[in-house]
Amino acid sequence: MTMRQWLSDVRRDFHRHPEIAFEERRTTDKIASLLRKMELDVQLFTDLTGVVGLCKGDNSGPTIGLRADIDALPIQERGQSSYRSVHDGVMHACGHDVNTAIMLGVAKKLVMNNVPLVMRGQVKFLFQPAEETGSGAKAMIERGVLANPSVDRIVAGHMSPNIPLGRAGIFKRLGYASSDHFTLVITGKGAHAARPEDGNDPIVATANLILQLQTIISRNITPTGAGVITVGKLQSGDVANAIPEQSVLEGTIRALSPAVRELIVKRLKELVAGLQISFGVECNLLIHEGVPSCVNDEEVAVFLYEVASEVLGSGQVDFIEPIMGSEDFAYFARACPSAIMRLGCSNSAAGVAAPLHSPYFDVDEHVLEIGTEIFYRAVEKYLT
Repeated sequence: MTMRQWLSDVRRDFHRHPEIAFEERRTTDKIASLLRKMELDVQLFTDLTGVVGLCKGDNSGPTIGLRADIDALPIQERGQSSYRSVHDGVMHACGHDVNTAIMLGVAKKLVMNNVPLVMRGQVKFLFQPAEETGSGAKAMIERGVLANPSVDRIVAGHMSPNIPLGRAGIFKRLGYASSDHFTLVITGKGAHAARPEDGNDPIVATANLILQLQTIISRNITPTGAGVITVGKLQSGDVANAIPEQSVLEGTIRALSPAVRELIVKRLKELVAGLQISFGVECNLLIHEGVPSCVNDEEVAVFLYEVASEVLGSGQVDFIEPIMGSEDFAYFARACPSAIMRLGCSNSAAGVAAPLHSPYFDVDEHVLEIGTEIFYRAVEKYLT
């Protein structure tokens, strides 16, 4: 079997059997089984999904970590491929099946080419659960995956359908935004819709707040800064002819700098406090702190840029601007010098162009070989 076919088979198996955050049990077992067949050391956890694989070379040298996220999303797949999800309401809509297959491909290629015999260090494969909830990387670090042996640098990849197949983008420094979640319950007084004076309408208060929230970005943050506050969920009332007692809204806060992150949270709290006074409603605001912004180490980013350029060709790799999406790879990047890159995976001519988190998301599978070669070369260049 060719490497291309092996990578495709592995990826499609993961794609058919997606599992959401911290429930990736079959995925964990499959990864561990494949690594054991390659005769790599395998570490599992009693209280956590995910796998650590260790490819040993000369233990006097450095250790490079290769991270792949393994969880899927609670999305119903709408595509009609032969390898579509067999689990209703769950699919690999962010390419984690591809990331996992790529890093397994790197392990396989290292063993096939006897690279461990000449490596002046070791490779630690970090198959991480629960990236989509922003909690898997932190959980793995807390369980000591960056020690024994100590990891000197970590590299990773992410699928990018807005970049065509055969190209790649790398953040030289700042990459992904921080991500926080908030829930707000606004309580007023219910009444008949024809007699609003008998109640205190929480929907009117909510509508005013949603508009006020946008002034945080337009009037409190410098135009050269970057921040987002979005209300993505709003629930209130059951019928058209009654004023409800409560309104519940949920949203996300994104920022590229800690200062902007703190400012948005501060202004959100102040506007909510003002809403209580101006509308006479009761507000219960909960802010759930998420992942920090993800910052690449410049030396590691340039290293990945050079390796990817060797594989894809001069001019096919770009240093790209930061984006407002989030990535819990940020925790690895805080722990040791790290860099994450975005691999082009779309092919418009073949009809493969759906965005991430779309029920129609898929990749041109040639990205499997491309990704494998880039990270294989990164190991080879760093350790041999």
